[in-house]
Amino acid sequence: MDAYHDYQMQGGRFMYLAANGFYWIAVAHPDNSNIIEVRKGDNGTRAWTIQPGEYCNAFDGKHGGLWRVRGRAMSKLLGVSFTSFGLTYSSYYRRAPDSELPECSWIMEGIGLDEPIGNFGLIGDGAAGLELDRYDLELGTPHRAYLLAHSEGHNDMFVTVSEESSFHARGYFSAGTGENNPNTRADIVYYKTPNNGAVFSVGSMTWCGSLSHNNYDNNVSRMMENVINGFLKEGALP
Repeated sequence: MDAYHDYQMQGGRFMYLAANGFYWIAVAHPDNSNIIEVRKGDNGTRAWTIQPGEYCNAFDGKHGGLWRVRGRAMSKLLGVSFTSFGLTYSSYYRRAPDSELPECSWIMEGIGLDEPIGNFGLIGDGAAGLELDRYDLELGTPHRAYLLAHSEGHNDMFVTVSEESSFHARGYFSAGTGENNPNTRADIVYYKTPNNGAVFSVGSMTWCGSLSHNNYDNNVSRMMENVINGFLKEGALP
């Protein structure tokens, strides 16, 4: 995380093409980097829970669990935060108003304003699925970030991450309810960093599964080509 942060601050241009990244704290063994310790502790979406007294790492003595608990939320580095997951059919994105701004329109070149983005793919038939990340200023998304697109149409198999479900009550979006839950979505985010650097995030685990559709002639591949070509150019971005 330190290396990626320093790379971005020094002018590096970074694409995050998945979801649920930098979620659990992982610590390398001090003498053997092939061994990594992860403590799935007092919160976070997990398949198992450690025993009391095992919340601290053996390798460095620090509290394990989520990076978010240490104040190092992934959204500060990637622009988006893990928000929902569902092992079911994937969905698609719709363009958001920021995508029309002069600073962002080059990313959407060749993609219509009302055109669904990624309503196809190898993984659940869509570019937005399995695990989703969202834009959220309260969780650390930089205020300079642009929200280019957001997914829609997720079914009730999608649930929110457990750390955001502090209690269950009627009318409170604590678990599923699909697209009726405002936090069940994947967001495409772009922002610039110092020294002509930049970050582009898609917030979905299935995004790359849509690249090859129609022999790579599709709007997911077109957007990726626009971003890669723009990031490869020297000098300031628009």
